[in-house]
Amino acid sequence: MAERFIIEVEPGKPAKDGRPAVGPVYRSLFSKDGFPPPIDGLDSCWDIFRLSVEKYPNNRMLGCRKIVDGKPGKYVWMTYKEVYDIVIKVGNSIRSCGIEQGGKCGIFGANCPEWIMSMEACNAHGLYCVPLYDTLGAGAVEFIISHAEVSIAFVEEKKVPELLKTFPNAVKYLKTVVSFGAVTPQQKDEVEKFGVALYSWDEFLQLGNKNQFDLPVKKKSDICTIMYTSGTTGEPKGVMISNNSIVTLIAGVKRFLESVNEALTMNDVYISYLPLAHIFDRAIEECFINHGASIGFWRGDVKLLTEDLGELKPTVFCAVPRVLDRIYSGLQQKISSGGRLRSTLFNIAYARKLQYLKSGSKYHEASPISDKVVFSKVKDGLGGKVRLILSGAAPLSSHVEAFLRVVACAHVLQGYGLTETCAGTFVSLPNQFDMLGTVGPPVPNVDVCLESVPEMEYDALSSTPRGEICVRGDTLFSGYYKCEDLTKEVMVDGWFHTGDIGEWQPNGSLKIIDRKKNIFKLSQGEYVAVENLENVYGNNPIIDSIWLYGSSFESFLVSVVNPNKQETEKWAKQNGLSGDFNSLCENSKVKEYILGELTKAGKEKKLKGFEFIKAIHLDPVPFDMERDLLTPTFKKKRPQLLKYYKDVIDTMYKDAK
Repeated sequence: MAERFIIEVEPGKPAKDGRPAVGPVYRSLFSKDGFPPPIDGLDSCWDIFRLSVEKYPNNRMLGCRKIVDGKPGKYVWMTYKEVYDIVIKVGNSIRSCGIEQGGKCGIFGANCPEWIMSMEACNAHGLYCVPLYDTLGAGAVEFIISHAEVSIAFVEEKKVPELLKTFPNAVKYLKTVVSFGAVTPQQKDEVEKFGVALYSWDEFLQLGNKNQFDLPVKKKSDICTIMYTSGTTGEPKGVMISNNSIVTLIAGVKRFLESVNEALTMNDVYISYLPLAHIFDRAIEECFINHGASIGFWRGDVKLLTEDLGELKPTVFCAVPRVLDRIYSGLQQKISSGGRLRSTLFNIAYARKLQYLKSGSKYHEASPISDKVVFSKVKDGLGGKVRLILSGAAPLSSHVEAFLRVVACAHVLQGYGLTETCAGTFVSLPNQFDMLGTVGPPVPNVDVCLESVPEMEYDALSSTPRGEICVRGDTLFSGYYKCEDLTKEVMVDGWFHTGDIGEWQPNGSLKIIDRKKNIFKLSQGEYVAVENLENVYGNNPIIDSIWLYGSSFESFLVSVVNPNKQETEKWAKQNGLSGDFNSLCENSKVKEYILGELTKAGKEKKLKGFEFIKAIHLDPVPFDMERDLLTPTFKKKRPQLLKYYKDVIDTMYKDAK
């Protein structure tokens, strides 16, 4: 019997008074003696930074690559004390603009040292830091500025023109704009017409020179940030996160990492490239700051990320599945183009290590010779020092996770959380190969239970407990800004209802299998849980992504598939088919083959007849944000997908009858 990594703290309850049944309440085994206590002196996000400045003034904090003669050089670093001195200047300048504690400060742009310094200035003076998504377009930026009543905005230099598109509507509240770089005289003239002040970064730092403002007292319950979630439908929602949520999360992460012998230290290095506008990266960077560790920024181009990794040599690498999918595809290409001998050696080493991992060996003991001779090149590709790879924000394909666990020479962990739960809520454990495909047990500072969803036939009290994931604890958000009705919908008796469907595994890890609202009824009255099926069908190397649809006027499912370019071209070559990738996606034989692979997967998982796909369309262009088909965290926007592919769906239904 595998070790169980959760403990029961409350028994389950049967359905009563119109409320569904609820499964037992569990928490992490690492909290068997209680949740980790708050860290001494940490009452606010400002304390996280302030205490590290006191403890580690000369440690490297923020680093960037300088471009010399058109070429990127080494990372140039600012120490904790140097960053602190600028943060104090930024804070004094903000206050000189008449902005008091509780004011709203927007930050718009890619990750950079100025982003962090602006955020810390907000923390110092008790301002609400409001990230403005640079992936949602001017419409959403304008909405957030107006909804949150943002009075000052810090903006990446190249984003200034985009921000100006929100005028005149945004200027009802927005009175000060600060560029992280320079500003042009034309831009100054343009904003002055609206009564708005525009400063370059250097100008703004001088603004508060003559004024020294006392830092206000900050409480744990104070809101430190309003993060707007893009949502798959409707307007963005402003998630209010308190100081307490973040400092509680830090205590939980610390307990977790210490419990698995992977504690962070001041020698750790992190590459900042996932958007700071999302809670995932913000929470991780707060953890690094708390330990006096170093944060290096990428150059903003995903094609150059590998080069930045090579120069920075991070020890922890966080990623969303799309980045890890790209790494996986790149490695597969290198393996197949390396010649038959190399390919064979790699495959033998891979199979051998995989077998050892499956039988319970720790990753560094499974095959040390293969690690040194074969897989070390993969580790070098990530800089050579990565010891933890953490995937979050969306599900990671099991075949990609398994591959990386074998070849990356680092722990590969999959996590789960939402903005409303302050990021990390579940995370898989190192050296537990049986947690593959799961998000692991809860982190050590939350309670979790499943609630039955009878209309989807998910029973939280069955022998295989399934239901909506509900979370309780101090990491939870303080509500949706100006949306009390929406807050009441998801917060019931202290429990946050995530809308995601989970299934407990025997070892106490959780598998995400569905989404509560992603359910539709076919014409014969059968309900289809779409996300569960997409997970079943999507676990195939020939597929990058899949979207399923079932019309309530039809009796069967159709789907749009993004095939994997390399795997598709490889199969086509083996089967004597020519043409580029676009033409292969239109080839009936390729469609037939991929549909056959999907059917095979359905049979292996013993799906019901109506859950099988009857027709597919192959789109060579991946689902993307540019066409509004994905959220910035790569969740599918189903209403938008339906609208975009309407003609394709109509044709598939017509031809399949």
